[in-house]
Amino acid sequence: MNKPELLSAGGRPVLRKPEWLRVKAPTSQEVAETRQLMRRLKLHTVCEEAACPNLGECWKQKHATVMILGDTCTRACAFCNVKTGMPRPVDPLEPAHVAEVAVEMGLEHIVITSVDRDDLPDGGAIQFVRVIEELRKRAPNTTIEILTPDFRNKMQAAVERIVAARPDVYNHNLETVPRLYPTVRPGARYYHSLRLLETVKKVDPSIFTKSGIMVGLGEERLEVHQVMDDMRSADIDFLTIGQYLQPTPKHIKVDRFVTPQEFNAYASMAKAKGFLLVSSSPLTRSSYHAGADFARLKAARLEKLEQERSKGV
Repeated sequence: MNKPELLSAGGRPVLRKPEWLRVKAPTSQEVAETRQLMRRLKLHTVCEEAACPNLGECWKQKHATVMILGDTCTRACAFCNVKTGMPRPVDPLEPAHVAEVAVEMGLEHIVITSVDRDDLPDGGAIQFVRVIEELRKRAPNTTIEILTPDFRNKMQAAVERIVAARPDVYNHNLETVPRLYPTVRPGARYYHSLRLLETVKKVDPSIFTKSGIMVGLGEERLEVHQVMDDMRSADIDFLTIGQYLQPTPKHIKVDRFVTPQEFNAYASMAKAKGFLLVSSSPLTRSSYHAGADFARLKAARLEKLEQERSKGV
C-alpha cells in the first residue's frame, strides 16, 4: 500500500500529492479564450466548477465539458465542488448557446453534463433533449456525449426521452463502491444508478454506455472488482477509473493515493471482464480525452463484431 508523505495544515495531517498527480497551472491563451467564450454565452463548465486538474491540458486543446441547467446543484455529495442550493430557472437560450460553443470551437466531440435538478418535474431531462437537438441542427458533424444525473424518482421517463434524442454516448457515473454511498454520495442509490445505465441499453442497444468511479476514498480492491462485474451485468461499454482529489477542506478527505501500478492492474482486470474500453489512471476523469476515446470505442465495437462473426456467434 502506498504511504504518502504527510503535511500539517492547522494541526491536521494532510496527504501530500505524489509527483504523478502534480499538473501545471492553466495559463495558456486557449484557456483564456475558452473562459471568455463561456462567460460571453453565460455557460458553465464542469472543468471549472469541479476544479478539474486537467483543465489546462483540455482547454489548451479546445476541449471543454459544458455543464447545463445552471451552476447550482440540489444535492450535496461529499466529493463534489459544485455549489449547492436553490437553482435558478432553466435558461431557454442555453441549448442554442451550447451549439454556438461547438461551432465556434470547431468541436468534433462535445461532452454535456449537468447539476442535479431534483426541483424540476423531469429532473432536467428535456433540457438535455433540447441541447442534443440544437447540436444536431447547428453542428451536425459533432458527436455528442452526455453525462447525466440519476433522475431520482423519474428515471424511466427521463432516460426514454433522452435516448430518443440519440446521443452517441450516454454516461452516468457510479462514483464509488456501494459500501461508501452513505458518506460519499448520500443523495443517490447505487443500484438505481446501475438500473439507469441498464435501461439505456434496453431502450437502444446501439448507444454506447459509460460509467466511472473514483478510488482513494477507502474502497477495497475486491469491492472495485465487484463494481466492474455489476457494470458488465448492466452491459456498460466503457469504464473510467481516476484518483479522488479533495477539492476543499470541507469535502471528504483522501484516504490514500492509488499508485499508477494499481491503476494499470485495475485496467487489466476490467479488460479481462469484457469492457470495450477502459481508462484507468490517476488523472482520468469522465470526459478526459473523450473525443479520442469515442473513436477508440467505435473501433473496439467493430473489432468485437468481427471476432463474433468469425466465430459464428
